[in-house]
Amino acid sequence: MSEPIKLQKGQLLFREGDSSDAMYVLKKGRIAITKTKGDSEIELATVAVGQIFGEMAFFDQKSRSANARALQDSEIIALPFKALQAQFKLLPEWLKSMVKSINENLREANKRIKILERADANDNKQFPPHTITKLCAIISFVSARYGEKKDKGLVLNWQTLRNYTIQVFQEPTTKMEKLITILQGMGLTLLEDLGEGRKQVTVLKHDFLMGFVEFYNDWLFKEESKRINIVEKDLPILKALLFYGRKATPDEKTKKVKVNLNTIQNESMKDLGYVVSVNDYAAVIEKKITEDKSSEQDGVYLSFDLNVVEKIYPYWELIFAIEKNDRR
Repeated sequence: MSEPIKLQKGQLLFREGDSSDAMYVLKKGRIAITKTKGDSEIELATVAVGQIFGEMAFFDQKSRSANARALQDSEIIALPFKALQAQFKLLPEWLKSMVKSINENLREANKRIKILERADANDNKQFPPHTITKLCAIISFVSARYGEKKDKGLVLNWQTLRNYTIQVFQEPTTKMEKLITILQGMGLTLLEDLGEGRKQVTVLKHDFLMGFVEFYNDWLFKEESKRINIVEKDLPILKALLFYGRKATPDEKTKKVKVNLNTIQNESMKDLGYVVSVNDYAAVIEKKITEDKSSEQDGVYLSFDLNVVEKIYPYWELIFAIEKNDRR
């Protein structure tokens, strides 16, 4: 038997989407089985001492369908799948088939629950994710086709955009008008009343809007295990990395920038209006947006690809701006 795995309170044993090579027996403590939802976790079950968990992947070798997090200091025994396979082969065929069938049904039930949860959440939203990409794509397409290029951007007759929105893509124009107002608050569009019922829309940053559509659509259709899941509380950290990363010189070999976290802690209130502590980077490190911290003589440093942060920060800032307006 292998040595027990020791987890401290709050520590993850595995995350939803991780590959799997073992099931586990809880020897001491308590483990919560959870699903990630937004920036929080929903607890599905609690594992008690003596119980087995993480066993579903043994039968189909699929990735983890949930998270396992220690609710208190815990000890766990790992049962590697490789060792268990030899014993499983000795079981009667009818029993193996029955166990596999039960496992497949559980997997399917989990998928349906997840779909229903997403549907329920989206029913209450004016701007569910795919509506965001659809409306932004309409603005991008129509302004590129019919917009007049001027110094500020692409100027478009509101009636033309309205007709495409409601007649071609069958989306309510009230949604489109509200989205344009949100985008205006982000400096991306401008909606002007010309009088006598006439309006015009100026798309100030067409390339950005097109890039956003491609980025968010790609993210929505990616396998969950391959996504970088940003939550709203990550934004101030990403903004700090972007601000100070732009001041740093990229390494000639790796092309990555390196920032001093002690400097950021001391100067962030002056530069950004809020303090970013040296200890605030755990989430971006865990999501592999940056490398691990490194200690040097003059402080703690963090290296990262500035191009990645340059791309994801403004797009996620826009996503959360739309979601905030959706909650009002």
